[in-house]
Amino acid sequence: MSARLAAIAGICEYPKRVVPDKSVLQIKSWSAAQALADAGLTWADVDGLYDAGDAGGGVAGLVLAEYLGVHPRVIDTTSTGGSSYEVLTAHAARDISLGRARVALITYGSRQRSKGRGGLPAGDLPNNNMEDVWGNILIGLYALATCRHMHQYGTTSEQLAEIAVTTRRHATRNPAAVEALTDLGIRRNGEITVDDVLSSRVIADPLHLLDCCLVSDGGGAVVIVSPEVARDIKQPPVWVLGSGEAVGYFDNSSEISVSAAASSGPAAFGQAGISPSEIDVAMCYDSFTYTVLTILEDLGFCAKGEGGPFVSGGRLAFDSGQRPALNTDGGGLSSNHPGMRGIFLLIEATRQLRGTSTSQVPGAKLAVAHGNGGWLGGRHCGATIILSN
Repeated sequence: MSARLAAIAGICEYPKRVVPDKSVLQIKSWSAAQALADAGLTWADVDGLYDAGDAGGGVAGLVLAEYLGVHPRVIDTTSTGGSSYEVLTAHAARDISLGRARVALITYGSRQRSKGRGGLPAGDLPNNNMEDVWGNILIGLYALATCRHMHQYGTTSEQLAEIAVTTRRHATRNPAAVEALTDLGIRRNGEITVDDVLSSRVIADPLHLLDCCLVSDGGGAVVIVSPEVARDIKQPPVWVLGSGEAVGYFDNSSEISVSAAASSGPAAFGQAGISPSEIDVAMCYDSFTYTVLTILEDLGFCAKGEGGPFVSGGRLAFDSGQRPALNTDGGGLSSNHPGMRGIFLLIEATRQLRGTSTSQVPGAKLAVAHGNGGWLGGRHCGATIILSN
């Protein structure tokens, strides 16, 4: 197993999923203060600031430092969409191991629900002159990748629905997720069945409404520290053992049903010196049920094309007696998804390794958090973090 060179010391998940009366900076700063308190640290301890640009535009790191009143020695504003927080965790751990920082603060804030932001790929991107004229949208790209997987491997809608059923079951045990489902206007906030998923309306064939993530506000913060600092924190440290980053996009040699996790996962597991079979908890980005299925395959939990049978039969539930348990907070499908959900994967993985999850896996010792940024079926970034208690 790799050296323990950096640890998650403090976490905070902003409690509300609809926040019309707060700014993004207010969400970030409140979360940061709570995460520092969770670790038993202060603003004066922060010497590394890591931000994905969710407030402040092109000078987000400078805006946030001023707003928080901190004077970091390191500022990193890498942004790769939903995978940003796994990327930033890897960068923070690297900087700490090099002695550039001792206490790194990562924050996130979003008012995507309140602002009514849509889910369209946008901006001055390569190939837009070819893509835009056909009118495809984000979910259309995921539907395209899903169809390809079904064609190649015989994956079924029923199998995909099992993922939504499992994460909803976990959400019903999480009071914050239950409150979120109510606040977001979800008429049925209890457990669901495969038939419920299949009978929900089709959004982009073959993906149904319940195959799709929520759209919420929210935020959170993670504090990562050096081993020296970790000796005196309030909470049990959760160690960063390994990381990997990779990108994927259309080219003549790529396969649409393979995600960047196929490259980032082996790198992270190799650095950590462990295998997927040893993982107790898998926190996988779940913008759609298909996202989870292909990530599980590409991380190596099962062979490519065997994801359908692998996710079936409730085997990913926290109390199934099998490993890994999936998205035990309820995930983006049933807890929150403010647009870039990677930070919540780290937060819930930390809860599991502290033994404080609402769907606690007995004896959990190892977790993986895998973020996906951009969009499968198009340009995206996969980032994988291996964690241990």
